[in-house]
Amino acid sequence: MKPEQSTEISSEVPGSATAGAVALPIVLISIVLVAVRFGTWVQDHQTEAYAGILMAIALPALLLTITGFFVVPPNKSVALVFFGKYRGTIRKEGFYWVRPFMSKLPISLRAHNLASETIKVNDLHGNPIEIGAVIVWRVRDTAKASFDVEDYQDYINVQVETAIRELAKTHPYESHSPDGEDTSSDGQISLRSDTDAVSRELTAELQQRLDRAGVEVLEARISHLAYALEIASAMLQRQQAAAIISARKLIVEGAVGMVEHALADLQGRGVVDLDDERKATMVSNLLVVLCSHAAPTPVINAGSLYN
Repeated sequence: MKPEQSTEISSEVPGSATAGAVALPIVLISIVLVAVRFGTWVQDHQTEAYAGILMAIALPALLLTITGFFVVPPNKSVALVFFGKYRGTIRKEGFYWVRPFMSKLPISLRAHNLASETIKVNDLHGNPIEIGAVIVWRVRDTAKASFDVEDYQDYINVQVETAIRELAKTHPYESHSPDGEDTSSDGQISLRSDTDAVSRELTAELQQRLDRAGVEVLEARISHLAYALEIASAMLQRQQAAAIISARKLIVEGAVGMVEHALADLQGRGVVDLDDERKATMVSNLLVVLCSHAAPTPVINAGSLYN
């Protein structure tokens, strides 16, 4: 019967190590005592054969003892593995000693910046866009980072690209549908306009993917966003047309309000009594003056309004 393979996810536990300031004097004193004892024994027995044998035993033991010393710098950690079994993680900076044959895996706890490559992907409307992001991350669980993934840094690089692609294809580049209608009122998040919402969604998506590697995502933001070169010119023309239409609409709305106010003011003050035809003529002239793209040229009518 085959043994069942463990599917449990690793979890960090505190490691145990002796303070180096305590272990170092003990090791040095032991070396001196052994050397003195060895010298005394050689003088008593007057033999070099046994001396060689004792040296062959004592020297490797000394070297193994010395290899147990290690230093943990600030904001770094060391995961301890003894004959293939995880024995905990030392997070506190300092000088330590552990038993020989204990493997020591250094892992940085500092914040890291990752600038993803600019990738080409289709947005929600099928428009090809170029997108890239900057991710700030750090290791939260050293056991998961060391034992649950092959190489946690390569794992992060792959998952970042996957998360960016997933984000881009579920949102439009801007809050306009392919036929030009504004969809911002529908609550749809666009990549260009809703940067804060996009950042929060990307952070949550990355955190879900990187939990297996024991990584905490501190911040994730879009660093590059543009239409792909093959459609950039056409999309720029569409944006310019939309801006012109919006500006013209605002101008016309303002002009209509000004004309309405002028007619009401003239009628209220009794300056002139205008019939419907004269009102229409006045409205037409005012709208031309207010909405014209170029400066209008006035024409003086020397006759009556009807000639």
